[in-house]
Amino acid sequence: MASPSTPEGPALPPEPAEPVLDRSSVLGKVMTVLEAFAADDAGVGFAELQRRTGLPKATLHRVAGDLVAARLLVRVDGDYHLGSHLFQLGMRASVERTLLEVATPFLEDLYERTHETVHLGLREGAEVVYVAKFGGHRAVQTPSRIGGRMPVHATAIGKALLAYAPEQDRIAVLSGRLERFTPRTVTAPGRLRQQLDAVKEHGVAFEHEESKLGVVCVAAPVLDTEDRPVAAISVAGLATRFRPAEHAASVHAAAAGIAATLARRKALG
Repeated sequence: MASPSTPEGPALPPEPAEPVLDRSSVLGKVMTVLEAFAADDAGVGFAELQRRTGLPKATLHRVAGDLVAARLLVRVDGDYHLGSHLFQLGMRASVERTLLEVATPFLEDLYERTHETVHLGLREGAEVVYVAKFGGHRAVQTPSRIGGRMPVHATAIGKALLAYAPEQDRIAVLSGRLERFTPRTVTAPGRLRQQLDAVKEHGVAFEHEESKLGVVCVAAPVLDTEDRPVAAISVAGLATRFRPAEHAASVHAAAAGIAATLARRKALG
C-alpha cells in the first residue's frame, strides 16, 4: 500500500522506534546496577543498592560480583563505587572525546573572560548531560555536575539544545511533565515554545533563576553544518553580579568557534 500524501507531497515514512532495553536480560540488569549510582554518591552499600535496583539479593550479588571482576565497580570497606575503568571506556567514545578536546580552549577562554561557571553539555531526550564544567574559587553553586543531568526546560543550555532539535523532540518535551524547580521555572508549554523560537532567532538562550534561585545563565548551541545541535555551552553566575545579556555575544562566538573547528576536523577526516 502506498504512503498517504499531503498537500506538500508524499508523506515521509514514520521514524523507526528507538530500541528499548530489556531490563530482565543480563545487560539490562547490569545497566540497572550501574545507573543506580548518583553523581554525588561516596559509596553505596549492598542493602541500599538492592533498594535502588529492586533486584533479588542473589541476582544482585552475582551481577555486582561480575562488575567488580570487570573493574566497572570497585568495593571499598563493604561499599560499592563506580570503577575508574568506566571513565577510561567513556573517554574512548570518539564523539565526546573530540568534542571535549576542541571545546576546552574555548571554555577556558570564556572562564578567563567572566570568571564564572562555564559548562559544556549534550542532550539526551528531555535532559542535559554535563560533560565539562569550569569554575574558580568564586564559582556559583549550580545544580550541575560533570556526568549529571538536568531537564532541558529548566536550563539555558537545555533550551539552546532543544530549540534546534527536531520538531518531534520539541513536541515530546512540551507535551511532557515540565517540573518546577523554583517559582521562576517555565512550566507553561506555550511560553516555553516562545522562548525556544527566540533562541533560534537570536542564537542564545537565557535562564533567570529557573533551576536554582539566585543563579542566572546564558547559553548557545554548537551546530553542525546542517544546523543540528552537537552540544551547547553556557556561563552561569549569581544574579547579584552576573548579567547574562552582557556576555551573550562572547558565548555565541565561542559556540561558533567550536562548531567551525569541529567542521574543519571532519573535513580533514
